[in-house]
Amino acid sequence: MTTSMNKHMSTWRSLRIPPEELRLDTTLKCGQAFRWKVSGESQWSCAFKGRFITLRQTDSDIEYQSYFPIKKSSDEVNHEFELIDKFLMDYFNLSPMINLRECYDRWSMADKHFAKIACQFKGIRILRQDPVENLFSFICSTNNNINRISQMIEKLCSRYGNLVYTLNGHEYYDFPTLDKLVSSNVESELRQSGFGYRAKYISQTAKYLTENYSDGEKWLYSLRNVDYKEAHSALLKLSGCLMSLDKNNAIPIDTHVWQIAQREYGFEIGDHFRNLFGDYSGWAHSVLFTADLKAFQDRPSSFTTMDITIDTTIDAKIDSTLSESDKIIVPKKKSRSKNIQKESILPSNKKTRRF
Repeated sequence: MTTSMNKHMSTWRSLRIPPEELRLDTTLKCGQAFRWKVSGESQWSCAFKGRFITLRQTDSDIEYQSYFPIKKSSDEVNHEFELIDKFLMDYFNLSPMINLRECYDRWSMADKHFAKIACQFKGIRILRQDPVENLFSFICSTNNNINRISQMIEKLCSRYGNLVYTLNGHEYYDFPTLDKLVSSNVESELRQSGFGYRAKYISQTAKYLTENYSDGEKWLYSLRNVDYKEAHSALLKLSGCLMSLDKNNAIPIDTHVWQIAQREYGFEIGDHFRNLFGDYSGWAHSVLFTADLKAFQDRPSSFTTMDITIDTTIDAKIDSTLSESDKIIVPKKKSRSKNIQKESILPSNKKTRRF
């Protein structure tokens, strides 16, 4: 257990990432990750496997700081920075292969609704999170909102994770490892902490992973290397989510996303979003989802308007590919929950909300 008593703060270092490729204020608040805390003006902090990291958004870049034991040599500190730089590039999916500006231009040309919101919601990326954290975070997300999910994750980490750092009176914990979540009293402790029925699924999922695989964490990571259908089938055994498994065309569906589909597109999501937005349709979905969150309803545009010609033939092309069974029909409440569960892989028949 370490705190600020035996560590010192590093200088700011640049990730060399412009705002149109990554915006922290939307990407970290749109219901993907739940442990980042605002720690200063345009600053966000979080702990990851023994490291404490603070990010800062500037007008032209993302910068970061970390905290190291005072006794570390300059060579050790530089090596640690190399590791953190590599971690952040991976965590934020900052591969040169994914040019987000080009993606936004392409999605805007394909969809007039996306074009309307694109300038206000630049730089929203799909995070490449630790699959263990992602799995249990989305168990907590069922029938919930972002603030309450964040509170639950904070309780989970403070009870079963290791304290990494204390900043301005706020404690930052690592996400708990699987072995910490398999004890017989986890379910009862979480119920007492207000997790409700989710406590059972957290406990059962941890036990399933440890009892059925020699290394449950490694197995989850291995799902990044299989195709969408195989990963989807594997997660049906759990209460999982495809968002951290490199499935860029996965569309997490909850009642909120269902409403967007009905209101703006008039068809069911899934394959038809993939037809509309292409290989990174899951990323485009995340922008649409964020733009519809109440927390961002009054968000002003801080970017100049893009001059884009919208291909209005796309809607007609998509519509022509839909069979009668594909076209959206407002279902009864019970059947709607069933349809949602097929793609979002929920742990129960309760509806899920991430907003």
